[in-house]
Amino acid sequence: MSFAPNIVERIARARADLRMGVPIVLTGRKDALLVLAVETLGNDRFEDLANLASARTLVVTDRRARTLKAMAYDDGLARITVPGRADAGWLRCVADPADDLNIPFKGPFVTERGGDVSLHRLALDLVKTARLLPAVLVAPLPQAAEFASNHGLTLLPEHQVLPFINATSPMHPIVDARLPIQASAAGKLHIYRPEDGGEEHYAIEIGKPARDKPVLARLHSACFTGDVLGSLKCDCGPQLNGALAQMGAEGEGILLYLNQEGRGIGLANKMRAYSLQDQGFDTVEANHRLGFEDDERDFRIGSEILKKLGFASVRLLTNNPRKIKMMEASGIKVAEHVPLKVGENMYNSAYLATKAAKSGHLL
Repeated sequence: MSFAPNIVERIARARADLRMGVPIVLTGRKDALLVLAVETLGNDRFEDLANLASARTLVVTDRRARTLKAMAYDDGLARITVPGRADAGWLRCVADPADDLNIPFKGPFVTERGGDVSLHRLALDLVKTARLLPAVLVAPLPQAAEFASNHGLTLLPEHQVLPFINATSPMHPIVDARLPIQASAAGKLHIYRPEDGGEEHYAIEIGKPARDKPVLARLHSACFTGDVLGSLKCDCGPQLNGALAQMGAEGEGILLYLNQEGRGIGLANKMRAYSLQDQGFDTVEANHRLGFEDDERDFRIGSEILKKLGFASVRLLTNNPRKIKMMEASGIKVAEHVPLKVGENMYNSAYLATKAAKSGHLL
């Protein structure tokens, strides 16, 4: 009998630790790293790390490195040597593009090359999935298990984490109940909770669609600014309402509301991207300057929920070919592509043009 957390629970704990500014320990076959998220790093812990280890490295994605004009010798990331004069503020200035135009030349940077970077890559994956800026401060750590135990830190062995870090966590149905909504009085809301302790996702079922034929469906990523506040910077709110209205008119459908705000980077980072857009960068450029890819979402979540609900094929309401490909790749047949072209206005026309030109949306 054991009440100790399993590896999935320890990964969730590690993400929470990073969000609070608490270090974690990653161990590999031959080495180990003490890892801190730059966004939540305080001066006290920075000074503690300076006293612990003289060799400290700032790890950023290759997207961020290109903006910084730092050489990225490693696939997908760059390891920047932290100079002796640096403090926590210097690290945040390098990691956060908010002041890039005010301080365009932050270097020159000395970047490391050679050696195994698997733990560095794993550290970036963890802060990304914690919805933090993708930048970590790391230091080599001898006697890692003893250090983690003495300081009460979460320790994650690489070989145990890798099978889970980029996998879609199993979804568990929690509850469903009738929910009359404006689009249809015949509504039902299903709640699904991922096994890894992440945010819950929702399925809004309209009517009683048959499970043996394609259902009118939409994968809708949460957009607090558009869905709730009626933001004119995107077309999310009109797409949500338009999809529900079409399902209501047909008398049946499934809308999957996935908590993947800001194309999977979280609301705080989305607002950082909006701030960069105010400086003249388009939505893709803003994501890249932050260190993210164009789109960090995982639409496999939607396909798993559809399967849990008993559906094998859909008529997919979308303008995004990537959603179609991912549905097909994860075992849901897309019998029909149903366009959903609504919500263009003077404030989002450039955003929509960027989605078409750079992200392949059919607009």
